[in-house]
Amino acid sequence: MFEENEVVMLILGIGVLIFILLNLNRIKRIYAWKLLVPGYCFLLAGWFLTVLEGFFAGSLFNFLEHACYTCSSIIVAFWCLRSVFRSPKEVT
Repeated sequence: MFEENEVVMLILGIGVLIFILLNLNRIKRIYAWKLLVPGYCFLLAGWFLTVLEGFFAGSLFNFLEHACYTCSSIIVAFWCLRSVFRSPKEVT
């Protein structure tokens, strides 16, 4: 079975995704936004898989959930490194 807080997190995450899509022109102003958006999508996929694992194929979806969290963390860490160590030409 699933927990209520997991469903609430998924609903909030979908709301944030809708916000991102509606404000994509503003999001594009963020440096290396093409890394941040997929990083968030992997995080959202992890939340979705968390809810799914409560219904069926628990161990498979648990593995995929943690794989999504790992991918999200790596992408966001790479964005942080890229943002800190960018060349002076790229600074706006």
